[in-house]
Amino acid sequence: MIIDWYPGHMKTAREQIIKALPSIDLFIEVLDARLPQSSANPLLEKLRGNKPCIKVLNKKDLADPEVTREWVSFFDSLQGVKAIPLEAKDRRDVGPLPKLCRKLAPNRGGKGQRPLRVMIVGIPNVGKSTLINTLAGKKIARVGDKPAITTCPQQIDLRNGILLSDTPGLLWPVLADKDGASRLAASGAIGDNAYDSPAIALTTADYLLERYPQFLLQRYKLTERPASPSHFLEELGRRRGCLVGGGEVDLTRAAELFLRELRSGKLGRISLERPGEVNPATEAPAEEETEP
Repeated sequence: MIIDWYPGHMKTAREQIIKALPSIDLFIEVLDARLPQSSANPLLEKLRGNKPCIKVLNKKDLADPEVTREWVSFFDSLQGVKAIPLEAKDRRDVGPLPKLCRKLAPNRGGKGQRPLRVMIVGIPNVGKSTLINTLAGKKIARVGDKPAITTCPQQIDLRNGILLSDTPGLLWPVLADKDGASRLAASGAIGDNAYDSPAIALTTADYLLERYPQFLLQRYKLTERPASPSHFLEELGRRRGCLVGGGEVDLTRAAELFLRELRSGKLGRISLERPGEVNPATEAPAEEETEP
């Protein structure tokens, strides 16, 4: 399955990043801690060159903490990259971020120095706007539980020597990697109308039955591990009353319920990918090749 979803403002965001590049000292890329590779955008790696980058693993409270530690080690091993897991709404988590910015760009943002110019980027619904509001200490960026909330650029003076530039979220126009696309859809990063809920639920259930079967058994009070993802979805539908005429399971309702509970953390702290399980997306599609 290929998910095709490319709002026009995302192309604009790419152009804004290219235009702003000469004045940017450091990047903050906000990732979903449950799927850091799939929620990354290879365009940033292509454009940032040797400028430092902080990978913020947001929604750490929803992710498997052991797997998150693996991702932090993986990103920290990359040149010019530092990773930090956090919950974007938690000021205690976000508090160390400005200090880390100054550490990576030591000649900016201090007394008598030029402001440290930081660009914050991330795919839709990854928590970028929430992070901006927490850093600023007030509501500046719009926040919502649907993708594509931010639609125009803005610059925020954090009044601590750091100028933060925000851009709309970025996502590839055609997500040809079906596994990565499925993970993004499962996480809620892609609009509901762009994918088939039962197909995404079955793919996700297959992974969870392999990695986190105990969470599914406990949440849905199953006495034994289902033989397949389809058996699981059928059983979930029966137990939660997702039925149509004749007592048949409404698979769409069951799938949507399952995905909602996954996204809210009701199933437990779950990561949808680990380092080494997915291939890094380091190249942009041919139609997106753009030089700074």
